[in-house]
Amino acid sequence: MSDYLGRFFARLIPVLLILVMVVVIGRYFFGIGRVDIQELALYVHALIFLGCAGWAYSEDEHVRVDIFYRNASPEYKKLVNVLGIFFFLLPTIGVLSYYAIDFVSASWSVKEISTEPGGLNFVYIQKSFIFLFPIVLALAGIKELYKIWK
Repeated sequence: MSDYLGRFFARLIPVLLILVMVVVIGRYFFGIGRVDIQELALYVHALIFLGCAGWAYSEDEHVRVDIFYRNASPEYKKLVNVLGIFFFLLPTIGVLSYYAIDFVSASWSVKEISTEPGGLNFVYIQKSFIFLFPIVLALAGIKELYKIWK
């Protein structure tokens, strides 16, 4: 599932590229600044980053300090991965989820809008994207544990 979600959100990269091009061309060639399109590009960027995190983790494309890991035995790598999931990944997911609840709830309670003139009127929806990050990371962690114990 984390792979599927990652591939889905990765398909938004051309959308992000187009939005950024529209902002840059509009501003520097035509002197037209569109805050709403610029903010929309930020929202799409957030979706890509948060939605693809689990996929990057499951494909082992995340940052790893592999001074010792690189040349280690497969058993040692499995141990490091299991300990990393239980002592780093799961606590991180828990802390992010815990603090995101109040942060997102507060935004939804006031239907938060952009502070910029001409900005988008649904900042609270963008803040809800925060929940995507722990979900995809949890799915990727479960997948990794399954691969290790299979």
